[in-house]
Amino acid sequence: MDTEAAEAQSETDSRHHHPRRLVLSLIGELRRSGHEGPFRAVTLINVLEGAGVSAPAARAALDRFAVRGFLAREREGRGVTYRVTGAAEQVLDDAAARVHAEQPFEPNGDGWTLVTFSIPEDKRGVRHRLRSALTWAGFAALRDGLWVAPGRLDPEQALGSLRTELAEADLVAFHAQDLTCFPMAERVPVAWDLDAIRAEHEWFLGQWDRPAPEVLDASPLSALTMLVADWLVLLRRDPGLPAEYLGEDWPAARSFEAYRRRRGDLAERAAAEAAAWLAPVRAAS
Repeated sequence: MDTEAAEAQSETDSRHHHPRRLVLSLIGELRRSGHEGPFRAVTLINVLEGAGVSAPAARAALDRFAVRGFLAREREGRGVTYRVTGAAEQVLDDAAARVHAEQPFEPNGDGWTLVTFSIPEDKRGVRHRLRSALTWAGFAALRDGLWVAPGRLDPEQALGSLRTELAEADLVAFHAQDLTCFPMAERVPVAWDLDAIRAEHEWFLGQWDRPAPEVLDASPLSALTMLVADWLVLLRRDPGLPAEYLGEDWPAARSFEAYRRRRGDLAERAAAEAAAWLAPVRAAS
């Protein structure tokens, strides 16, 4: 099986086995533990295998990041190492800020942040990356070319380096308050699928809010990698809408508590495991 086919097959497995998301989660946790790399491919692949990713799919995901410029692939003797590039550092730092936020599902201030854009046809790649960046930041499409997010966000921060690829006329952003005669309560369910967001929380709780989740049979670092990968999915789906737009017994607080509890169970042991895995790399450097 070639690497592309291996990765495609792995992406059909259970959701926390998505190779690229697990790679990002693993490297993010290694950096949080003070390890900046380079990381031996065999080390990363071993941890990813513990998270349920086959070795061919793990290699494919790592190589894909290298092609995209997020990882630098280098030869070290008979093996391969990967180093985080400057382009990836911003992405990882932004993800870390969200992963470790104290109130991840609370809006940042009142009102709404709106972004309207029109990207020329010859910049379709930029348009796709813009939509992805806005989704990650909590925005949703209210209608074609008009995206909205709860609270007072900084679109400049959400766009990151993508901002330099946009002309001044490509995008306009502003803060707004809804009017009594045009309440956002009628538009929120159009922009966001609240049932799907609730289901995402319930799925996360089903995986992690149990006395002994099955994934805890994995090594601490592999289990923590899976936990963070699932948390990233939830953070991407739930934009942190004001409580008045949500149904009763909204599960966000329970999800956050489950995440913090499981992270507390795993973080110290995962850090020790990472130090043991990476000690040979430091000694050889």
